Amino acid sequence: MRGIRVGRVAGIPIQLNWTFLLILPLFAYLIGSQVGEFAGIVGDTFGVAIPAAALTGGSLPWVLGTAAAVGLFVSVLLHEFGHSLTAMHYGYEIESITLWLFGGVASFEEMPEDWKQEFTVAIMGPAVSVALGIVAYAVLVGVSLPPTVAFVVGYLALMNLVLAAFNMLPGFPMDGGRVLRALLARKRPHARATQIAAEVGKVFAFLLGLFGLFGGNWLTVGLAFFIYIAASSEAQQTTMRAAFEGVSVDDIMTPRENLHTVSPDDSVAELMERMFRERHTGYPVLKNGTLVGMVTLEDAQGVREVERDAYTVEDVMENDIASVTREADAVTALETMQQRSVGRLVVVDGDGALVGLISRTDLMTAFNIIQQGGRESLGIGGDAGILPDVGGRSV
Repeated sequence: MRGIRVGRVAGIPIQLNWTFLLILPLFAYLIGSQVGEFAGIVGDTFGVAIPAAALTGGSLPWVLGTAAAVGLFVSVLLHEFGHSLTAMHYGYEIESITLWLFGGVASFEEMPEDWKQEFTVAIMGPAVSVALGIVAYAVLVGVSLPPTVAFVVGYLALMNLVLAAFNMLPGFPMDGGRVLRALLARKRPHARATQIAAEVGKVFAFLLGLFGLFGGNWLTVGLAFFIYIAASSEAQQTTMRAAFEGVSVDDIMTPRENLHTVSPDDSVAELMERMFRERHTGYPVLKNGTLVGMVTLEDAQGVREVERDAYTVEDVMENDIASVTREADAVTALETMQQRSVGRLVVVDGDGALVGLISRTDLMTAFNIIQQGGRESLGIGGDAGILPDVGGRSV
């Protein structure tokens, strides 16, 4: 998830997604416009008296709404640090923590597959929220505070406990869903545990969506949609990782001797004709046997039809070539394609020489073959780690 980087704490970049810049003032407005009602809820929950009349004069409700909203998102940030610092303790790298529309997201380079580690990482976020709630409650009941301060402290005490409870619901990939997967993975393969947790998460998302729909809360509906999509996506990625375990780029790629290549001196018109004739939409560009670029149908379509005889492949090709080594694993190749927003990668050796090409279609075909017929179908050995009950799923 992309965002504006605002700093770094404990080596972790902190980002604000553009949706956060919309939701923060909205939260401030909603809290400020209902400050009396929230004061009553906090007072009834914790058994303290917070006089609403002392909170509603002039612009004070909007100041309190802003303070409470900022405090809430700081609490969310600390919640994500609970996950992140625990993961770092186990040796995992954290790409960033991003605040956005639905709270916070800690992006890991790699998710733990050891169930004990995942359980601990998942539970530490809610544990931090509970701790914050308890500390705020202790301050609220143990210290004589002005009504304005008591309102903000009491609101944060309540919301941190609500945040912890909500996150522990089994909406994978929320914290509760990850705890569920960790517990399931004690006696099941990680991929199978992910599938079960994801199915539970999708049912939860469906029910949450209905609740939001009938209650007229579109933010809840949006959250339900996000949970459903995220659960499906992570289940697919985990299934693919399990299928591609031990499979390298070299096992799937088209070797150089079977590649269709073009010259930088070929005209764009000739390139388009070859694409039509050979049914290829991307070619490595070789000059005197050396890889100098990559050209795709999209590159060629940037030239008007009447000018295609005048332009050459060299004029439109991409010089910043997305590549991967033949020893890399198949999942790395797929992730590189996603990061670079390309449909194919050239495969190079240690000296940067072209040895083959791998496309997204190659990967999907290999995945389907493995799922249907096992690794022997690709000539790469046994079926270790492949689950018979994940066959036939679409990725």
